[in-house]
Amino acid sequence: MAAVVALAFSGLLILAQVGIFVGIGKGFTAQIDRARADIMVLGPGAKALFGGPSGLPRRMIPLVYSHPEVTQVAPLDGSGGRFQNILSPEEQAKEEARAKRAGKGKPGGSARKSEFVNVTVIDAIPGYVTVPTDYTQSMIEALRRPYAIAVDETALKRLGVKKGDKALYNGKTVYVAVVTKGYPNIIQPTLVMSRDTLRMLGEADTGQRVGPLMVEIQDPSRAEIVVAQLNKKADGKFRAWTRQELADANSGAMLDDQIIGIILGFSAFLGLLIGVIITWQTLRGAIMANIKEFASLRALGVSMGDLRNIVMELSFWVGVVGVVAAGLLTWLVSLIAVAGGVPMYFPPTLIIIVAVFLVVIAMVSGFLSLGILKNSQPADLLR
Repeated sequence: MAAVVALAFSGLLILAQVGIFVGIGKGFTAQIDRARADIMVLGPGAKALFGGPSGLPRRMIPLVYSHPEVTQVAPLDGSGGRFQNILSPEEQAKEEARAKRAGKGKPGGSARKSEFVNVTVIDAIPGYVTVPTDYTQSMIEALRRPYAIAVDETALKRLGVKKGDKALYNGKTVYVAVVTKGYPNIIQPTLVMSRDTLRMLGEADTGQRVGPLMVEIQDPSRAEIVVAQLNKKADGKFRAWTRQELADANSGAMLDDQIIGIILGFSAFLGLLIGVIITWQTLRGAIMANIKEFASLRALGVSMGDLRNIVMELSFWVGVVGVVAAGLLTWLVSLIAVAGGVPMYFPPTLIIIVAVFLVVIAMVSGFLSLGILKNSQPADLLR
């Protein structure tokens, strides 16, 4: 059990950190991942959505639209700035009373919030390519109104607002018309608004370059074929991606980051060190505790090679149970994280790698424990 627990926590150490880093990236791209777009078109040098220049010239839009299977094309747009909540008269009175008790001339307590926010846009049209699939008709209708914004439920407390509240964004009044779920961003809160609202705020991109293009096609199952055809037509002017291809590239970009790579590498080394040492000592202790039984087997004619096989098989099953335990622990941690608004995502490939890693740790620990079998001498049974 001690060996299983050591392996489980070694796996948890690695999986939890990877899950958080990749989950942060998924928080940035949640609106894109859930949109109706089948294809994303980025600049030719982009290796991911946030890796290299992802924008492209506006004149590329007609070129993409010229493909006979393309039905919708819309550029991503967004902005950012300072967000400040507006206190109700009751909250204002409480702030003034709190400031008076503190001996301050101006209210400035915990109810007044000021945060820098990211802004992303949708075209508030039902079924449009930029609208996430989990947005209801009522949410789209609400965002169609001028100066209406959507805020994820995880950001409400941080921004000091609730549904229906007015607030200031870059000095202009907006109001929270929609509260979304499943779009956390632990770095900066994100506001979602219609393209028309962003234009009325004077921050819409009307220049010669646009952000990445979201493309919908007639038959989503032909996305890979259409991507290849678009890339051939582009002749290096842009690069088209399937949505899943871009999602995988975004996850890889997060893991390839130098700082994140160092952190994950150190976690893997620490997990290996803890797992091997504890599992090795535990298996060694288990063999020593049953050394007379091993000696009895040798007295009955069981070869040393067969005894070594027993230890290695035991190590393998310890590794398998450790993988299962690590999975259960990681699942519980992910539930706690989601409840706290911390996004976590676990790429299937990474889960397989960690599972194999844990079994290898167990097998190495078993190999290091084989030396203790030399103490299983049949003559010791006569003492």
